[in-house]
Amino acid sequence: MSDTSTIVGIDLGTTNSLVAIVDAHGPRVLGDDGEQVMPSVVRVERDGSFVVGQAAADRIVEMPDRTINSVKRLMGRSIRDAQADAAYLGYQVVDGEHDTARVRIETDAGEKVYSPQEISAVILRELKQRAESALGQSVEKAVVTVPAYFDDAQRQATRDAGRLAGLEVVRIVNEPTAAALAYGIGTRGEGQSQTIAVYDLGGGTFDISILRLVPGESEGETDFFQVLSTAGDTHLGGDDVDHMLVKLFTGEIADQLGLDEAQPMDSFDASTRRALVGFARAIKHKLSEDDSAQIAIDLGNGKSYARTITRDEFESMIADWVQRSLDACSRAKRDAKKANGNEPVQIDSVVMVGGSTRIPLVRERVGEFFKVEPYTALDPDRVVALGAAMQASIIAGAKRGEGSSSLLVDVIPLSLGIETAGGAMAKLIMRNSSVPARAVERFSTSVDGQVNVKIHVVQGEREMVEDCRSLGVFDLRGIPPMPAGVPKLVVEFLIDANGVLSVSAIEERSGKRAQIQIVPNHGLSRDEVDRIEQESFTHAKEDMNRHRVVDLITNSKLDIKWISERFEKFGDLLEPEEHTTLSQALDTLRSFVTKGEDDWTSVDPNAFYAAKDALDRASVRLQEIGIAQSLKADEAQGQ
Repeated sequence: MSDTSTIVGIDLGTTNSLVAIVDAHGPRVLGDDGEQVMPSVVRVERDGSFVVGQAAADRIVEMPDRTINSVKRLMGRSIRDAQADAAYLGYQVVDGEHDTARVRIETDAGEKVYSPQEISAVILRELKQRAESALGQSVEKAVVTVPAYFDDAQRQATRDAGRLAGLEVVRIVNEPTAAALAYGIGTRGEGQSQTIAVYDLGGGTFDISILRLVPGESEGETDFFQVLSTAGDTHLGGDDVDHMLVKLFTGEIADQLGLDEAQPMDSFDASTRRALVGFARAIKHKLSEDDSAQIAIDLGNGKSYARTITRDEFESMIADWVQRSLDACSRAKRDAKKANGNEPVQIDSVVMVGGSTRIPLVRERVGEFFKVEPYTALDPDRVVALGAAMQASIIAGAKRGEGSSSLLVDVIPLSLGIETAGGAMAKLIMRNSSVPARAVERFSTSVDGQVNVKIHVVQGEREMVEDCRSLGVFDLRGIPPMPAGVPKLVVEFLIDANGVLSVSAIEERSGKRAQIQIVPNHGLSRDEVDRIEQESFTHAKEDMNRHRVVDLITNSKLDIKWISERFEKFGDLLEPEEHTTLSQALDTLRSFVTKGEDDWTSVDPNAFYAAKDALDRASVRLQEIGIAQSLKADEAQGQ
């Protein structure tokens, strides 16, 4: 019978993957010394079987069309999103169900198409077997890490991969947060809170998180990890550096051979492309240690290509790539300031995570940015897995040291809300809110007799739905027909500890319910997070004005409807001056509504609000008459 209390921690990385555990020996990565870090590479054999890890990586050049690497970059993404990477991959990336990227491999049984989840499951299954061999028992549960900027689709895909591998993913933890947990291993006993920046630059993704670590006052008390902010890019990593070097090689080779310089990669077969990527990776690693590196390639027919690359040339090439990560760091610092009561946050330590942080320019620029020497004592390849193991031990009820534990408070990266009348976005949960999170908002209908309400869930920082990212749509059906504004719709957003969003809606008068677990088809595309955040600042004033006009149109229509109905019924009971004032106020507000619907930019929101307020004030006497007449009618009916 398996020990179900054993939960392992897994770092499912773009380039490498690891499995770790916390036991009597402390936190440790499982596997032999030379095999602890397993390449995230899978080869599909002709008979449909799989070869995983180093054995697959060793023959990637020989069999590029059936060897799958960097599959994490395809997780939860569309074929369109994956086009930029496809040229550097030896295998075929094709369009799958729901416009998702899939991998196509030829086998003896015919063509097989695999989802990124299935390939990730093969990697997870190998890690599971490695853990079972090391521990001598069955392993059925795991904490798995993901980039902080993985969205709901990508997190759900990770959970699906675990299930396919025979693992229950009991918790998904953001990679930078896991790294902070591992860093916390060595900070016990210092007795003071620290603010830590975790700079996580791996093979395919980048995250920056700023956390506050408050150690327990004694060994038996809880350490508190609070994520103040997070930012990043799900498509920024060491693979991009490899692609830059390959582009340099292929451009120069194409020039030398007289090939098409516009699309040089198209001039080489899959095996050559994979070999060039391998050469690029080797040069990148060498330049992290030496001032120069050489490449020499036999092109056949007595021709060859030789090149020396200096570190200065390399650093000039990757300067913009490093800056993209620092731009995200700036956003994280700004958001951390907001989370800190608008007080600047002093960074005490910077933890470097991911193999790409071994590049000297990265460490130098990060140190300059945060004005703190980066902490590199922990192996950047192992720190995330160790942190996942720490979280696994906490969940399993294990105790660190003589009984200390840790409380982990993570955040969501982008605001979540629903579409309201006029295409505006009502934000229910703001970005960098702590998870788990819950928000409830009340709405109503805008059309008489409406029996179905479409709930459109969106993600982003802009004020209008068209500028945000659609996550999912569901219908609340069977509402009894009622006048506009009368139904009471309650929408609830619930984000669990894994960052997975569920949305429910209820119409309180009828008790009708509907709900959805948001699992959109794709992850965030390249630069999409940067665009979403930057546009929210660039268009902030414009967006707020537009949102305000849209809300004024919606509310004014209801006011005009209700007041017009009473005006038609009881208007003759008003004094002539009151009648004229109210009639003019109705016409003025109708004019604003018409102009706003035709072109919202032609309307001054302040003047629009003043017209609505004027109608509200002008209709007070009418409302009093209406109430009095209703009371008279009730009295007459009761006699």
